[in-house]
Amino acid sequence: MWRDLIKKIQRFTRNDRGVQLVELAIVIPIFVVLFAAVAEFGRYFYEYTTLAKSSRTAVRYLVTQPVTGCDLPAKNLVVYGNVAGTGSPILNGLGTANVVITRNNIGGAPTAGIPATVTVKIINYQHSSIFDLGGLTNSSPSLDIGVKPSVTMRYMLVVSPVGGAC
Repeated sequence: MWRDLIKKIQRFTRNDRGVQLVELAIVIPIFVVLFAAVAEFGRYFYEYTTLAKSSRTAVRYLVTQPVTGCDLPAKNLVVYGNVAGTGSPILNGLGTANVVITRNNIGGAPTAGIPATVTVKIINYQHSSIFDLGGLTNSSPSLDIGVKPSVTMRYMLVVSPVGGAC
C-alpha cells in the first residue's frame, strides 16, 4: 500500500502537464497592470505636451501683441487652438477658466507699463485615468493627478503701442 502511494507521488512529481497554465496564471495579472500603467502614462504625457504646446503658442501670441488687458484671444488659443474660440476644446474638460495669464515686471521693463515677462499657466485641469490603478495599490480611488504646465517668455515690444479693444 505504501509502495503504491509512493509510486503515485513520484509519478505526480514527474508529470509537468498544466505547468504552463499555472505560470500563465501568475504572469498575466502582472502584465495587465504593466500595460495599464504604460497606457495611463502615455495618456498623461499626451495631455501634458498638448497643454504645454498650446500654452507656448498663447505666450508667443501675447508677447507680440499690445498690452490691452484683454486675455480672451490668448485663452481661446490655448483651449480651442484659435483666437476666435470656435470649435471644440483640444482636450475634454478644458475651458478658459483653466488658463491664467500673468504679466510680470521682473527686473524692470525698459518702458513703464510694459511687462518684462508674460506667463501662461494651466490650473485645475485633472488627468482622469481610465484604469483604476490607485484601487490596486490601496492608495486612493484613482490616480487622477493635475496637469499644470506653465510657460514664461520675455515681452518683445519695447514701446507701449496703442492697444485696441478685444
